[in-house]
Amino acid sequence: MFAKAVILLPVRSYLRTANIVSVRRLYCTHLKSSSVRVLYDGECPVCVKEIHFLQFLQKNRPNKVDFVDISLQDYDGAHYGGISYDKAMEEMHVIDENDQVHVGVPAFSVMYTAVGLGWVGRLISRPYIRPLMDKAYAVFAKNRLRWTGREECTTGRCVKKNN
Repeated sequence: MFAKAVILLPVRSYLRTANIVSVRRLYCTHLKSSSVRVLYDGECPVCVKEIHFLQFLQKNRPNKVDFVDISLQDYDGAHYGGISYDKAMEEMHVIDENDQVHVGVPAFSVMYTAVGLGWVGRLISRPYIRPLMDKAYAVFAKNRLRWTGREECTTGRCVKKNN
């Protein structure tokens, strides 16, 4: 009798917890957007390569990630957390399902998690790795336009120079 009670106790506890979680998911889903929105520079060859890879990864997760090319003429930051083109060009921006804006390395973490690479997101967020990632990304963000042939661009739409 004692052994039977010990076995049933965890099962009952699990069932109660599972029901609460299910009700919470059902109740809260209407509060969330349908997807994570990744703002990227479609004129940046490095950025485009990464986005193509992430689009490939998320093909089995339809509507999970919406990749938004900020270089298109119809980009309107008012639809994306008020993030202007100029602001989006400075650093990576990702808007999560709760409409929270993530910038820089935290944006990459949210993006990787959304496409099924949560382990990469957790890795780059580790306390001993994050400072290195922040510095490396800061160097990339600062030099990205120069490294991609658009060094003279300071405002407006930044397109690659044709020599």
